[in-house]
Amino acid sequence: MANRLICGTPGLISVTRTLGRQGVCLSRPQYAVLCRHVVPMGTTAKEEMNTFWAKNSRSNRPLSPHLTAYKWTMPMMMSVAHRGTGIGLSGAVSAVAVAALVLPGNYPYYLDLIHSLSFGPFLIGLAKLGIAFPLSYHAFNGIRHLIWDIGKGFRMAEVYRSGYAVIGLSIITSIALVLR
Repeated sequence: MANRLICGTPGLISVTRTLGRQGVCLSRPQYAVLCRHVVPMGTTAKEEMNTFWAKNSRSNRPLSPHLTAYKWTMPMMMSVAHRGTGIGLSGAVSAVAVAALVLPGNYPYYLDLIHSLSFGPFLIGLAKLGIAFPLSYHAFNGIRHLIWDIGKGFRMAEVYRSGYAVIGLSIITSIALVLR
């Protein structure tokens, strides 16, 4: 009766017991009969690799051309750039977070240190652009991907149009942030 209250039906109890015995307890000798169809591997990974390359050489198949065979299109480049900016931004945020935890001092100390180096307006603007463009590009392209997630904008003309819009908005936003 207690099992009925916990699991709901007596059938569920017997199914879970059966699956538990067959799946979890295979290492016990009394259940070895369940493993009679298991065949040990006869070859090593190195032997399999050598067999594959020998067969490939005999059939004169070309190697896979990888990315060199494809014409780089704007959507393809934008996809690579989106992944790259995402990895770069997450790496930068992680590095700043670890530095904030590990380095002595506080934020005003390091801000004063940067001001004392006298980099000049050009290098500071370049640094701002190096932060602003990947951030704005990744944000706008992320919005584009969210629109794709709802099933809109998949025709090639729309893909290119939205791609150019993302690039344009990213440039405008980056320049506005740098000049601020």
